[in-house]
Amino acid sequence: MKTIFWAGDSTVQYNDITTYPQTGIGQVFHLFVKPEVRISNHAKNGRSTKSFIDESRLPVIYDQITEGDFLFIQFGHNDEKKADPVRYTEPFSEFKINLGKFVSVARNKKAFPVLITPLERRCFTDDGVLGAGEHGDYVKAMKQTADELAVPLIDLYSMSRDELEKAGTEKSKEWYMHLPKGKYPSHPEGLIDNTHLKYEGAVRYAGCIAKGLRELGGRYSELLLEEAVE
Repeated sequence: MKTIFWAGDSTVQYNDITTYPQTGIGQVFHLFVKPEVRISNHAKNGRSTKSFIDESRLPVIYDQITEGDFLFIQFGHNDEKKADPVRYTEPFSEFKINLGKFVSVARNKKAFPVLITPLERRCFTDDGVLGAGEHGDYVKAMKQTADELAVPLIDLYSMSRDELEKAGTEKSKEWYMHLPKGKYPSHPEGLIDNTHLKYEGAVRYAGCIAKGLRELGGRYSELLLEEAVE
């Protein structure tokens, strides 16, 4: 039985009732894979590559991952927080070095690493145009790392921007944590959050990753349900 291990942040993590209706991509990814494929989601809210490693979360994956498994690595949102030395990494130095550490964990156990560029925020301008966002250098750095280490890469950043541009400013609110006042006990005052996802958004972007796996082919597309491959 193959296992997909996830390392990432709040856009990937598993949520419970205390954060409902927030939903992570890794939380719903089982919808796209064959029933014999297990998901082991180690993503955690607020983590960057640096804080994930510093909190000894990566050794936990190392102890559990085995030959033939997969490690999906999706970071960027929190690495870019310059005001927070606990999480910030410079994109073309420490960020790339840290990504290499994740890759090494997988390869040292004869597992298969996959780099996934960070999900775009819902960053529309006042005139309804999708803005530049803040992930640019981290996307470039991750692509450089993928090339230098010969690691498969899924460009969720570009795919999510395409999805946002097609949906537009109003429709895309259904995917992110735009919550009316008084509807959800976890957020009684309501919420406008353009980073974290509701179920609809998590499923949509998980579908983008499934598409990326299909395009990689071979062992990666073989993880998917037949209907998810078509």
